[in-house]
Amino acid sequence: MKEVVILKIRYSDDSDILLIHLRDGKLIDSIDIAEGVILHLGEDGLPLEIEILDASKVVELGEISMEYPRTLGVIS
Repeated sequence: MKEVVILKIRYSDDSDILLIHLRDGKLIDSIDIAEGVILHLGEDGLPLEIEILDASKVVELGEISMEYPRTLGVIS
């Protein structure tokens, strides 16, 4: 069985928020890791999402590109 990497990045122009969705799960807690950067944690304490407020001031939004492997590996 192969584990597929699913990463979603959404940007809201109206609110200037960039949301990086790392995995599905129930949101339990959030930690401010820097000014305007929030890490959302799941029930297991692992990251679910990274939220960046005022994203246009932090990230070059026109230059976002991603490279990642199609699979993380084979799980037996």
